[in-house]
Amino acid sequence: KQDTKEKDGTYGNMEASLTARDRVGIQDFVLLDAYTSESAFLDNLRKRFHENLIYTYIGTLLVSVNPYKELDIYSKKQMDTYMGVNFFELPPHIYALADNVFRTMQSEFNNHFILISGESGAGKTEASKKILQFYAVSCPSTKLLNNVRDRLLLSNPVLEAFGNAKTLKNDNSSRFGKYMDIQFDHQGGAVGGHILSYLLEKSRVVHQNHGERNFHIFYQLVEGGEEDLLRWLGLERNCQHYSYLVQGGCAKVSSINDKSDWRMVQKALSVIEFNESDIEHLFGIIASVLHLGNIKFVADVRGYASLNNNQEMHWVSKLLGIPAQVLQQGLTHRKIEAKAEEVFSPFSVDHAVYARDALAKAIYGRTFNWLVNKINESLANKDSSRKTVIGLLDIYGFEVFNVNSFEQFCINYCNEKLQQLFIQLTLKSEQEEYEMEGIEWEPVPYFNNKIICDLVEEKHRGIISLLDEECLRPGEATDLTLLEKMEETIGGHPHFVTHKLADQKTRKTLERGDFRLLHYAGEVTYCVVGFLDKNNDLLYRNGKEVMRQSKNAIIKHCFPSTEPDSKRRPETVVTQFKSSLVGLTEILMSKEPWYVRCIKPNEAKQPGRFDDVLVRHQVKYLGLMEHLRVRRAGFAYRRKYDIFLQRYKPLCPDTWPNWKGTAAEGVRCLIKHLGYKPDEYKMGRSKIFIRHPRTLFATEDAFQVCKHKLATRIQAKYKGYRVKGDYQKQRDAATKIENCWRGIMARKEREKRAWAVKVIKKFIKGFITRNQPACNDNSEYLAYVRQNYLTRLRENLPKTVLEKDSWLTPPPIMKEASQLLKKLYIRHMVGKYVQGITPQRKAQVQSTFLSAEDINIKVLQMIQHEHIKYSVPVVKYDRNGFRPRLRQLIFTQEAAYLVEEAKIKQRIDYISLKGVSVSNLSDNFLILHVTCDDIKQKGDLVLQCDYLFEALTKLSVIANKQNYIKVVQGSVRFDIQPGREGFVDFKSGQESMVYRAKNGHLMVVSVKIIKGSC
Repeated sequence: KQDTKEKDGTYGNMEASLTARDRVGIQDFVLLDAYTSESAFLDNLRKRFHENLIYTYIGTLLVSVNPYKELDIYSKKQMDTYMGVNFFELPPHIYALADNVFRTMQSEFNNHFILISGESGAGKTEASKKILQFYAVSCPSTKLLNNVRDRLLLSNPVLEAFGNAKTLKNDNSSRFGKYMDIQFDHQGGAVGGHILSYLLEKSRVVHQNHGERNFHIFYQLVEGGEEDLLRWLGLERNCQHYSYLVQGGCAKVSSINDKSDWRMVQKALSVIEFNESDIEHLFGIIASVLHLGNIKFVADVRGYASLNNNQEMHWVSKLLGIPAQVLQQGLTHRKIEAKAEEVFSPFSVDHAVYARDALAKAIYGRTFNWLVNKINESLANKDSSRKTVIGLLDIYGFEVFNVNSFEQFCINYCNEKLQQLFIQLTLKSEQEEYEMEGIEWEPVPYFNNKIICDLVEEKHRGIISLLDEECLRPGEATDLTLLEKMEETIGGHPHFVTHKLADQKTRKTLERGDFRLLHYAGEVTYCVVGFLDKNNDLLYRNGKEVMRQSKNAIIKHCFPSTEPDSKRRPETVVTQFKSSLVGLTEILMSKEPWYVRCIKPNEAKQPGRFDDVLVRHQVKYLGLMEHLRVRRAGFAYRRKYDIFLQRYKPLCPDTWPNWKGTAAEGVRCLIKHLGYKPDEYKMGRSKIFIRHPRTLFATEDAFQVCKHKLATRIQAKYKGYRVKGDYQKQRDAATKIENCWRGIMARKEREKRAWAVKVIKKFIKGFITRNQPACNDNSEYLAYVRQNYLTRLRENLPKTVLEKDSWLTPPPIMKEASQLLKKLYIRHMVGKYVQGITPQRKAQVQSTFLSAEDINIKVLQMIQHEHIKYSVPVVKYDRNGFRPRLRQLIFTQEAAYLVEEAKIKQRIDYISLKGVSVSNLSDNFLILHVTCDDIKQKGDLVLQCDYLFEALTKLSVIANKQNYIKVVQGSVRFDIQPGREGFVDFKSGQESMVYRAKNGHLMVVSVKIIKGSC
């Protein structure tokens, strides 16, 4: 059976973490070199604990150290990671164990159990919850299966509320043993479950040690119950008012939220299908126990017990549905049958208190059993087809307190039996594997605790038999008579000692009422006081009769009238416990075992603190070293040939990269190359067995070195392959893109050409029909012509008024528009020029005109009859030599006169005026061209006038010669006299000057003006 668990998967891929062993320790103690050293064991455990690695393997056994803090290792993502993975492939985890159990169960179709053990506070209950949660997520899901899953999960908070309590060592300590079967169908779906409970600590109901609490449910009801519910139950929201809740002195604990837990319990009860009547009766019983604890007795005059508080009796009577008189008699009297008569014997106060507490314990204990049965009904699978089962055994670990009583004796006896079973099953599985592989089995030395089990349970001579005999024998049996009987019967046993039997040194450590047992886990001293009472756990017969009269449905079920009312004493507690252990052992022996050993790192529940002494003690009594020695007896490591060869074949040239023969031959070739010595290994039928971890570590270290070299080569090849693949993909993609792009561009080019043909065609048609009226054929062409002309015109506009004749020649279609634009533009320039004249400038211009007073009187007399219109001073340049002479230019209605003081030098009739030439520069020159037919006549006048624009304007208006003014560029020809001509050359320069050039021309140089000025 171990083939799936350990043979196929054992040490699966544990090698993956061997390289980190120095920092975080070894994840499987089987590979610990010094496996017999407790110190090495603890050192490895400590290393891992401080790295928050709380799980470690011993083969398939899981060691769990409580971290006392939240770790992010239980998420849904973590569950998914561990699902379906080889047991040792990932770091140790409780999910790995749960998954391996589940997969083994499915593949082999057989039953398994997981034994979770450890002392109080080590994390057993949490481990059990984590396994349940894993199965809830990993199992197939349907509406029906989800319903079963929810009930399985929510059974935990209910059982914790009624069966867990705060102890000195743990705030949520399970005070009963629990075995839960989870039933799976052939597809792996959770279809049902069943719970068995063992040895509920009923004495806690009536008594708690200092620093401890009663069961959680009492505090949850008082603190979290609704006001109406408390009023109906007769309770107050104050735990201090109830005797059974205050004995430990810690009703409130900071780590426990009773109100929140109460809400969870209510939700769980509804999911598990408790009806309202069941819930009402259940909490009525819990409240009745609290009221029962508050009933006080006082002695009457005869010394008999009588009630001191009728109010509490009223509430117990009401909640249990028992008449108050009947209840009172049951608590204060004992029924004695003598022959045919029944006699009621009154109790003393002490007996009445005992009877009250016994009744409270009986009520709570039987109600707890009813609760477990009710949950089982809810979890029951109605389908009768065969199911496979995984059992979860969450049971108290070995307990050693300062004062150990009857409960510790039973618990430690249970652990002895489980240790015996544990060693037997482990040795059996090891031996079966060796035999299956044909390896010689070497006997394993180990401590066989059968001697201790016999000391406790042997018929007639064991402690249990002696305890029962003392409980049942007539006469005054006491705890001390029990001790004497044990000394007499088993006094010579090497594992038993008392104060009387001990040597002088040991006697100092024992009280007279103590006995000491040497368990497999160490010595435990038990105080015999209370053994007989706790073992008897008697409920007086009339107490049962009183309960049978109850109208509470649960109480009627717990105390049935059909219960045999034999006069024989019922079985003692320890005998019942022994029988239940036998039944449990039979259940476990029929299933395949898996183990979780929980360890508490310190007593203070502090994270990060590792108490070596405490942990060493737990390692010892959990039998971890014993288990490790069994696992390491012979060979520490075993592995299937094909898996071993697959991992380590790179270490041998003959096996790398591919081995052609069988896996066994390949492994033989490999280990020969590695130089294994004959005593370091054995070759089985399907596996190689390696004796020492150091051999494996040396192989693994060599593999790590080799792996890096191989990884580099593989990486290079792979990178080359990837790059080549990427290049080919990119090349193909580029080709596709190129083809697509070329297609797009070709289509665009075709569209462009088609458009161009259309445009050119339209342009040619438009050009041909340009002189025709506007139509579809020429509309675009004419629009183009208009736009083109306007664009050119904008760039070639005249810069001054004098350049108005340089207006761009328009096409025929634009002639009319061009004339309008020319007029508008010239008007615009003139307006702009006029607007630019300042008042000062205007006055200055006006002051330049010569008035009648400025003209010589003789000249004025000669031309007065012609009406003088305008006169201005000018410089006249001689026709020969170009000497400058100051003159006056006078415009009359009929002619222009050039005057020198009193002489008229030349008269020019407007009729004989052929034209006026001016340059396009700022030289202020004007040439008056006159008709010269006679040689005696004077020729053209070359003048320079500072007020050229005004003079020209007056001349054009008076003489009506607007179109005679010509703006020239470069040079002007003029007539000196008929047949003889002269030239005036114009150019721009840095300085204004007028002189006769060498070529005989008059050279006029003017300063260049800024473009755009008028």
